[in-house]
Amino acid sequence: MPVTDTMPTAARAIAALLLAGLGWVASDMIRPLMPEGTNFGYFNEVNAALGLICGWRVIGKRLGFGWSNGLSAGLTGVASLVVLSLFLLSLYKMLELALDRRVTGLMEGLVTIFDIATEYALVLLHVPLIGLLVGGGVFIGLFGEWVSHRWS
Repeated sequence: MPVTDTMPTAARAIAALLLAGLGWVASDMIRPLMPEGTNFGYFNEVNAALGLICGWRVIGKRLGFGWSNGLSAGLTGVASLVVLSLFLLSLYKMLELALDRRVTGLMEGLVTIFDIATEYALVLLHVPLIGLLVGGGVFIGLFGEWVSHRWS
């Protein structure tokens, strides 16, 4: 990896901020889809922070190599945000269950994480939400690529 791959750039910053914003808006769209009485806590903040990380590390690293790479970087960044968010939120829910002594072993905990992630993924199968995530990923990738050409 060249030394410049870790350097902060305007394209990385833009991709991180836009993906954090997309994570926040998508979190707001998920709230009505969940069962009534769900305690969300720091749901939006966690997804925005994950958006910052995925935008910087996944999208920003792949910008500046052409429009098709920028497009695929945006879609890959959104996919990584969704997968990472599903995993971390499922892990948190499993830890809550373990503290209530409803999960007793390591393997049962791992299986529970994937069961919870599957339930959450089925909630995400909502056409406007999928459209927002795909459209946002395309926009972030192409806009980030434009920024990398414009200010490099």
